[in-house]
Amino acid sequence: MTEASGGNKARLRVLVLGADGLIGRAVCDALQAAGHRPVRGVRRRQGSGAAGVELVEVDFAHDTHQTDWLPRLQGIDAVVNAVGIFAEHGAQTFRRIHTQTPRALFAACRAAGITRAVQISALGADEHATSRFHRSKRAGDAALHAMVPSGTVLQPSLVFGAAGASSRMLMLLAWLPLAVLPGSGRQRIQPIHVDDVAALIVRLLEDEARPPSLAAVGPQPLSLAHYLSVLRRALGGGRLRVLGIPTAWLAHFGRLGGHWVDREALAMLDRGNAADAGPATQWLGHSPRPPRLFLSRAEAADMRVLLAWRVWAQVARVAVALVWLVTAVLSLGVYPVAGSFDLLDQVGLHGPLASAALYGGALLDLVLGIATLSLRGRALRITYLAQVALILSYTGIISIALPAFWLHPFGPILKNLPMLALIGALYATERR
Repeated sequence: MTEASGGNKARLRVLVLGADGLIGRAVCDALQAAGHRPVRGVRRRQGSGAAGVELVEVDFAHDTHQTDWLPRLQGIDAVVNAVGIFAEHGAQTFRRIHTQTPRALFAACRAAGITRAVQISALGADEHATSRFHRSKRAGDAALHAMVPSGTVLQPSLVFGAAGASSRMLMLLAWLPLAVLPGSGRQRIQPIHVDDVAALIVRLLEDEARPPSLAAVGPQPLSLAHYLSVLRRALGGGRLRVLGIPTAWLAHFGRLGGHWVDREALAMLDRGNAADAGPATQWLGHSPRPPRLFLSRAEAADMRVLLAWRVWAQVARVAVALVWLVTAVLSLGVYPVAGSFDLLDQVGLHGPLASAALYGGALLDLVLGIATLSLRGRALRITYLAQVALILSYTGIISIALPAFWLHPFGPILKNLPMLALIGALYATERR
């Protein structure tokens, strides 16, 4: 199923799974640049690429049988599995995404006679692995070795890409006036640029003598704090200031069910993430780029704007939450209750209805404030929409029953306009 593309190199048609992710996108670009034909495996076709791009829909949470994959492998010369998750959500579990579906995929590869395959795993997915993430990855790696023995398990350390969510989180951490790090950031990592990872994958697919596994790491290990200081300098910042927090403290938040800390992620970080860079250097034909060259000047300039926006967005989110929380506390008794009932009387609410409106509204404000601080994603967007609806309702009622408030010198109703604009901006930010 190959075509000549000049010299002795065969032109490969490569199914890249996870093509919408950081590594998957880079692999597709690198394959095209090398004269190959990537087929982009994506969750949804809509919005996944430009016209003329070859796409195939896949669902790693449910395509757990060999028969799900055989039709997709027709005319395919090689497969790259770049699908992975760091947290479980609904049907997307470590067992399904990292073990069951890769096992079905590689069984289908064996049945289709595909011998070129790269499974993107993780450094640390070995016999000493303790986390569910690493153990599930290791099981998927074993499936590749059993069913496609000529394939390669690629084990990256921390992968950097300016568009990557984890990279942006680390750059934000580096850019803040004070970086709060577990264990003062002494953990050992060996970050590698995503373009070097993609180049490694292309070379592994092109070569007939592929190793069973390969560590994809940067030129040398360094501490997490050192890495952040390098990123900060690349962004144009000064010296990194670190506040060390005992890892056990952060792990305690994980046990309490907080969204900010994951105990297994902390354990993986403490274990270290480094390996010999020699094999990766040999396959690349040059040393992987060092972290000080991860960001170009243009990328650094764009990133400073983005990070400033993200910091502002978090400050604005806290400010909006405080408005709801403080309003709830004031309504529950700090502000004279008699005054509140007098205002409700002017809009036609008396007796039990007035009490229900006052205390029910205060509790609703309290819930909205807590939700603004604690929720993420779609749930947070729904919270913002609820806030807009509530503000518009209050404004409409007051405009009809108490129109004089529009003329009040302190502008109690006019201030709803910037509040609505701020909530709208936060909704748009969360949607992105």
